[in-house]
Amino acid sequence: MAGAHGSVQTVRTFTGQHVLADMEGVEPALLDDEHRLREILATVLDQAGATVLEVTSKRFSPQGVTVLALLSESHASLHTYPEFGSVFVDVFTCGHRADPEFAVHLLAEALHTPVAHTKTIRRGRDDWRPDAPPSTGGL
Repeated sequence: MAGAHGSVQTVRTFTGQHVLADMEGVEPALLDDEHRLREILATVLDQAGATVLEVTSKRFSPQGVTVLALLSESHASLHTYPEFGSVFVDVFTCGHRADPEFAVHLLAEALHTPVAHTKTIRRGRDDWRPDAPPSTGGL
C-alpha cells in the first residue's frame, strides 16, 4: 500500500493477550514459599516462550506472597492467599512469541491445583499502522 509520498506503509500487529486466573486447592505451604514461587513463575514463563527480564517478590506477614515478573513481552504476577489455598494470576503478553494461556496451564500443573478458573482478554488491533490516526472508539 503506497503512502502519500510513495512509500510503502506497513500494517503491523499491535495485539496482546491478558490471561487472568484464580487457582484454588493449592498446598498452603507452597503458597507461602517466596523462593519456590519465584522459581516456578520464571520457569513456566520461559517454557511458554516469554523472555523473563527480572523477577521480584514480597512476602507478607503473617502469610502470603506477591511475585512479579517483568517480561520483554509485558508482565506476569502471582498474589497468594495460603489461608485459603488460593492464588490470583495475571499474565499479559504482547505479540505472538509467548503464549500466556500455556504459561497459566503450566503454572496450574506446577502448583498441583485441581481448580483453575481462567479468562483471556484479547487486546489491541491486528491492523495497526504507525501513521494511522488515533482510534476514537471506546474500549
